[in-house]
Amino acid sequence: MKTLVVEDSRTNLKVVCHYLERMGITPIPAENGTKAIDLFISERPDMVLLDIILPDIDGFEVARSLRQLEQPGDWTPILFLTSMTKDEDLEKGIAAGGDDYIHKPVSDVVLGAKIRAMQRIIQMRYSLLVLTRKLDTANQELKRLTSLDGLTGIANRRHFDETLGREWRRSMRQGAEFSILMCDVDLFKAYNDTLGHQAGDECLRQVAQSLAEAMDRGGDLVARYGGEEFAVILPETSLAGGMIVAERMRQAVEALNIDHPTSANGKVTISIGLASGIAMPETDPAKLVKTADRALYHAKHEGRNRIHAITSSDSNEE
Repeated sequence: MKTLVVEDSRTNLKVVCHYLERMGITPIPAENGTKAIDLFISERPDMVLLDIILPDIDGFEVARSLRQLEQPGDWTPILFLTSMTKDEDLEKGIAAGGDDYIHKPVSDVVLGAKIRAMQRIIQMRYSLLVLTRKLDTANQELKRLTSLDGLTGIANRRHFDETLGREWRRSMRQGAEFSILMCDVDLFKAYNDTLGHQAGDECLRQVAQSLAEAMDRGGDLVARYGGEEFAVILPETSLAGGMIVAERMRQAVEALNIDHPTSANGKVTISIGLASGIAMPETDPAKLVKTADRALYHAKHEGRNRIHAITSSDSNEE
């Protein structure tokens, strides 16, 4: 443990440092406020013993400076060394950032007791910080887990809805284009009925993984929307850009070569609905999702394993 000792009297400085050394504490001596601030920056002591009357700047100002130098969440105990006994002096010291007083002449018994008390506070504070970090880590992990779909490991519907709102508002500020894909595994009920639910679950996991791997931008998101349906958010993406991503996804699933006994081509495929529009204050992202869902219905109706696109400008005509 290191303690910064700020005392302009060389005799008092030597005495206090000697007391500290006997307690197994490393003293860092300073004879004025300017040097004390410099040593605080370079040494980062665990505690500060600070004389109030100094030759350059007084201890109150030094204490305020030290508090300003601390990083968020840091705390270094500051104990004033002083012969002042008035209540207003005590109040002024606490207001400046001090934590306690040790009256001069310094008694080794009182000094030892005060330091041990501060050490206990430091230890308790450290324990609380460790616990807080553990709780923060646990909360972050919990948040991550609650945003994932338990079966496929990709984002779930809740995370999709949260991301959609956030990305829509961001795109709205820029007046940017925005695209949504709705993807559905073709004839999945028949696949489940024929091969069983375990095979169906494995199929969904592989499809989800292939869709996720087909994404090439950090801001895009693919999520399991429900059942065998997946949804994709493509911020700042035009209809043409959405078509490129959609086709890449369709091909990725087809390339899995998962056998499908009741499919026309004998393989698992997906159909995709694409909706694209401009993010504006008077528009609702939920409407774009519905439009993409309607486009998905058309892709299914047209024969499956294909993409159907609708822009917001022609969505009312569909």
